Amino acid sequence: MIAFRATKPNSDLRRWASPQVSYLVISLGTVIQFLICIIWLIISPPFPEFNVKAKTGVLVYECNEGSSTAFWVTLGYMSFLALISCLVAFLARELPDRFNEAKYITFSMLAFLTVWVSFIPASLSTSGKYTVAMEVFAIMSSSWAILCCLFFPKCYIILFHPQVNSRRNLLRKHIIM
Repeated sequence: MIAFRATKPNSDLRRWASPQVSYLVISLGTVIQFLICIIWLIISPPFPEFNVKAKTGVLVYECNEGSSTAFWVTLGYMSFLALISCLVAFLARELPDRFNEAKYITFSMLAFLTVWVSFIPASLSTSGKYTVAMEVFAIMSSSWAILCCLFFPKCYIILFHPQVNSRRNLLRKHIIM
């Protein structure tokens, strides 16, 4: 998005349009997520425990998250990144059509957010092994939503329409439109 706005004369955005800035943003987001998880594992790591309150007379072996605050901070940070992606996709809707993937990004982020927003009340109302199963389901379904919405359309073009995947064709169609 910045690259298209930086092409205007006398734009201050030119210095932000370099590939190094993209690499820095991605690296910074990954490092922050990594640090949150490392701090969580150092301060209060998850551990297995017996739950005697789930069913009378039955010991239920389950995973205790350690620090529920750390769990929700991790989930909140991932939600923050998803919201930023939705915002960028919304702002990118005005880009030229051949370069615009805003619809794929928006749909994948909406699927991601829907899964996690529905996860919050569901996780508060379950306990034991069902909570872990629901966490795994939420992680898997949100990952598959992003994968399907962003990666599969690109694979379709690359595998089934390689003639469309050329610079000349991309720029020619952009100028004609």
